[in-house]
Amino acid sequence: MSNRSLTGGMKVFFLILVGQFVSLTGSGMTGFALGVWVYQRTGSVTRFALVSFFASLPGILISPVAGALVDRYDRRRMMILSDVGAGFCTLAMALLLWSARLEMWLIYLFVALSSAFVAFQWPAHSAAITLLVPKGQLGRASGMVQTAQAAAQIIAPLLAGVLIVRPGVLGIMLIDVATFLFALFTLLAVRVPAPPEGAWEEGAPKGSLRREALYGWTYIRARPGLSGLLRFFFLTNFLMSLALVLISPMVLSFSTPVVLGVVLTFAGVGMLAGGVLMSVWGGPRRRIHGVLGFSAFQALFMIVGGLRPSAALVAVAAFGFLFANAFVTGSSQALWQSKVAPDVQGRVFAVRRMAAWAAMPLAYLVAGPLADRVLAPLLAPGGALAGSVGRLIGVGAGRGIAFLFIVSGLLTLLLVLASYLHPRVRMVEDELPDALPEEDAKPAPT
Repeated sequence: MSNRSLTGGMKVFFLILVGQFVSLTGSGMTGFALGVWVYQRTGSVTRFALVSFFASLPGILISPVAGALVDRYDRRRMMILSDVGAGFCTLAMALLLWSARLEMWLIYLFVALSSAFVAFQWPAHSAAITLLVPKGQLGRASGMVQTAQAAAQIIAPLLAGVLIVRPGVLGIMLIDVATFLFALFTLLAVRVPAPPEGAWEEGAPKGSLRREALYGWTYIRARPGLSGLLRFFFLTNFLMSLALVLISPMVLSFSTPVVLGVVLTFAGVGMLAGGVLMSVWGGPRRRIHGVLGFSAFQALFMIVGGLRPSAALVAVAAFGFLFANAFVTGSSQALWQSKVAPDVQGRVFAVRRMAAWAAMPLAYLVAGPLADRVLAPLLAPGGALAGSVGRLIGVGAGRGIAFLFIVSGLLTLLLVLASYLHPRVRMVEDELPDALPEEDAKPAPT
């Protein structure tokens, strides 16, 4: 392959990445503003967490069908469908807010619909990267994606924290719609090549959408190392989401929305730093070490974040957590991209996302009631744990959530150890052959 071919594929990758970065920034601004709007008007941690629940569950449930359609049709068109649908949902909420008719059940409805459209985005984008980026550069490409996501996470709360005063939540939503349009234009300007000959999975079903959707499960179950890794992510995602969905109420319990924006921005700086380093370095040579080792660092930072009601301490913990997350996600993504045949990546990645992320809405559903009805009373002044745990982490508003951070971090450390001791997970890279042919570059799209 020529250097020109390499350059052509990378140019398309970068252009798509820029569009997604702008769109992620807009979505992050809406998410921040909507979360503050809901919490300040209801004062309910449960209702706040339910927004995250409805924003994740539909997309997870529809993932296998979305993955099958991604493998059937042009992946660029699937990303276009995702952006158009999600942008429409945000516009609908903006119009309802403008007419003073936005209610909680309507928020739940439209974030759920948006989640269903976004379900097409991730498998389509991930599979497209495999076709545009050389195999040896997949780790760096994952790092670049992490960098873009981190930059969006830094910019979004900063802008939203300022703009929530004027032009307010409505103005932020309209800006979000504009970012969807920008991402749409970048996708319309490029083409993504089809999977090359010789990179097809033998035995993959064709014709029946139901059979194609179920094939992702069959593929992963036949590979114990991948299925073990998927179980690891299911359990750690549950534990981490159980605590992290409540970081905003925890910070707001002792500080202001402006400080919360600074904390979340600092978290984004950590993810940006991790993403940049991952882009330059490419991650550990043994990617499973990157997944498990940096997951352990994430667990430690979760524990630190719950120790005291201090915005500075939470900001440091959030920085470290997302710094490590860039390596966990980048290493995992590169591992899966190199071990799964390109023509079935849409289906396999969709099922992978569904299984790993299914824990998140469950955690969101449990987190609010657990914090409101169980942990808050235990760590209230005079509560059952006030004289023991409360002496270490404090008592009062938000301390029950902090205790949840600490317990979740400790359990995550145990899961990392158990997964490393599992030989199929530890040796997954040795036991599975590479699915991509050895080559210097990908063909440029025509």
